[in-house]
Amino acid sequence: MHDPELYITCAVSGLAGLAMLTTAGLSGWRGWLSLKQQELGRHSQSQIDAPALPSAASRIEMADLKERIRKLEAIAAGVDL
Repeated sequence: MHDPELYITCAVSGLAGLAMLTTAGLSGWRGWLSLKQQELGRHSQSQIDAPALPSAASRIEMADLKERIRKLEAIAAGVDL
């Protein structure tokens, strides 16, 4: 019932399985890092080629600032809105 060969076999099999899982995980991690590096390289290259478009939030903020300036100019000129 207490066969030491069985315990050794189970331990070695478990370690082999763990080694395979670790190798597969490491390979996947390296592939994912490589993909992200390619995306960053492509993204930085496209920023060099073309000017970046402003985001929607910055366009809304600019429109708000222009509206405020227009109102202040109207107040300075004595015009009621």
